[in-house]
Amino acid sequence: MEKTYLPPQNTSERQWYVVDAANQRLGRLASEIAIVLRGKNKPHYTPHLDTGDFVIVVNAEKVTVTGKKRTQKVYRRNSGRPGGMKTENFAQLQARLPERIIEHAVRGMLPKNSLGRSLFTKLKVYTGPDHPHQAQKPQELKVNTIPGED
Repeated sequence: MEKTYLPPQNTSERQWYVVDAANQRLGRLASEIAIVLRGKNKPHYTPHLDTGDFVIVVNAEKVTVTGKKRTQKVYRRNSGRPGGMKTENFAQLQARLPERIIEHAVRGMLPKNSLGRSLFTKLKVYTGPDHPHQAQKPQELKVNTIPGED
């Protein structure tokens, strides 16, 4: 009888990565972050297990979008009360809470179950270039960009 291979679940071997979001496209950045959070960049990736790493995003206020999304992309939230729907566009949310833009994009690329919720806790997003995770010695994560951009 063959047994199913399970990768080692040693959480002490998880890496910490830091990503600079300055002048990065939102969707491309979010997809790279989601891949690292899930562990799809590793040879022992298993879909139903958390094999991913931690990701720190800095300069969240400098992320960009293309086209007219700056004024036309709408973010909605609801208080749960009648008439409690609040909407704001990308530019308004970026001025108010720039971390939420990246968190929302990455959350949409993770599984919609308890595994996805636990993966999302490994994402840390900060405005500005500073973060409180220097003790973890994060490595620089290079995000693929299209040649000729920026």
